[in-house]
Amino acid sequence: MIQTIAKTNMPVDEVLRIRKNRIQPDSDRLTCPKRISIVTGIHGDELEGQYVCYEVSRRIEEHPEYLKGTVDIYPALNPFGIDSVTRGIPAFDLDMNRIFPGNSDGDMNEYLASEIIRDLKGSDLCLDIHASNIYLTEIPQIRINELHEEWLMPWAKLANVDFIWVHGTSTVLESTLAFSLNSRNTPTLVVEMGVGMRITREYGIQLTDGIFRLMKEMGIWDGPVEEVRTPVISRDPEDVTFLNAPVSGIFIKTRSHGSMLKEGDEIGQIVDPLRGTLIGRVTAPVDGWLFTVREYPVVDEGSLIARILRKGEKS
Repeated sequence: MIQTIAKTNMPVDEVLRIRKNRIQPDSDRLTCPKRISIVTGIHGDELEGQYVCYEVSRRIEEHPEYLKGTVDIYPALNPFGIDSVTRGIPAFDLDMNRIFPGNSDGDMNEYLASEIIRDLKGSDLCLDIHASNIYLTEIPQIRINELHEEWLMPWAKLANVDFIWVHGTSTVLESTLAFSLNSRNTPTLVVEMGVGMRITREYGIQLTDGIFRLMKEMGIWDGPVEEVRTPVISRDPEDVTFLNAPVSGIFIKTRSHGSMLKEGDEIGQIVDPLRGTLIGRVTAPVDGWLFTVREYPVVDEGSLIARILRKGEKS
């Protein structure tokens, strides 16, 4: 059932609507009181979650007899951003993920944020799905702040991601959707994967498999599910090494994200296309796992090129 969770009037007789698709079984099969919410589209240039929303809905429609609880799918919290391929809210130059929990008596954007929180609050589990930006590509990962680690880690381990990155409290942004929901006793996992303005189908399938495993654990789904992979977990900030461009130029990557590296392995080259010269090499300073790598080739000196996980632990 398509429902409007928030709307506001716009100029020239337009109406901005934020909608969700609530999927439930018939009343005689609604035996599980729990609800999972799949959220994406806060940033209009992050499209990886669009495929996940489609695939979750498609699988449920294919086997509705297995559904026992409620699945709410929110594919576009920032519909104007998605329509215009804009990260923030167009015309306002505003990052929507910096205005939560909002204010019902505030301006248009604060009002919409407060309505989103009102509708999501009380979910038994929420997944807030993001992509990277257009410059970097990421392996499927969940990021958790240490304030909520004990609560969220059991869920994160079932989500079929490759990596769980636990951040310190100093990096927590209290104005994000996830922090606002977690602070209101609605467990929310932040997923990062893929690259901006694109859909990586294999990542979407991987995460969807994890969502159904979570639904199985919650009692919402009683059909067959895939085995989930065991993620690597990092809690120590010193586990992660950041690599930046030594010079400006065009970056040509030679290793893909997900690669295991030895110290000295080449990750990419920086070239000068005008002179046809190689002007820099980016190599691994440590042994580790390449979990982020530059996708957009134009770099300035200091641009982020890669992140390497030096250690970490298996869950």
